[in-house]
Amino acid sequence: MRGILAVRTPAVADAPLPAMPRLIFFCGHAGTGKTSLSHKLIGPLMQATGEPFCILDKDTLYGRYSAAAMGAITGDPNDRDSPAYLDNLRDPEYQGLLDTARENLMLGISVLVVGPLSREVRAHQLTDPDWLHMPAGTRTEVVWVHLPEDEAHARIVRRGNPNDAYKLTHWEAYRTRRFMPDPAEYPELIFFDNLAPDAAALDGLLRTLAS
Repeated sequence: MRGILAVRTPAVADAPLPAMPRLIFFCGHAGTGKTSLSHKLIGPLMQATGEPFCILDKDTLYGRYSAAAMGAITGDPNDRDSPAYLDNLRDPEYQGLLDTARENLMLGISVLVVGPLSREVRAHQLTDPDWLHMPAGTRTEVVWVHLPEDEAHARIVRRGNPNDAYKLTHWEAYRTRRFMPDPAEYPELIFFDNLAPDAAALDGLLRTLAS
């Protein structure tokens, strides 16, 4: 009779505890390069931390929905800045964005959230655990990506996105919503000047986020 080879299955308690997932916001006004910056950093972040990451970009998640909804509400599917959009769709879209981030974090997947979120930054909400309701232990960082207003405007014009048409037509009204946080009043923010960052600046940001 052949002997039976006993194979010991490691107990769950034997496994190393996984690192708590990270929630990293890339915030800032339109045209500052939030999406491009997150795309540059996600691969290096995964390599530096050994952790899985995903990107949740508000424009990607809700772009088609917003177009359909605003087409029905105002007749302009490219409208993302009128009072009709801001009063009816903005907050539910951000809530859905955060709900999706929360679900990934509960599964142990770190998340890069990309969106302006200027109201929430202004109110110090993105580092308030009672407001975020993210899983306990989530490590949260907020990157404020910024540019001079004239450069942001020029980049918006150059990219030629139809969703910017309302914003550009009503720039004087839009610019009243722009603000630059004072580092002394917003110590929770990681400020990143995206005008012409060199490799050292990008590496510094990477090291800060991966620490």
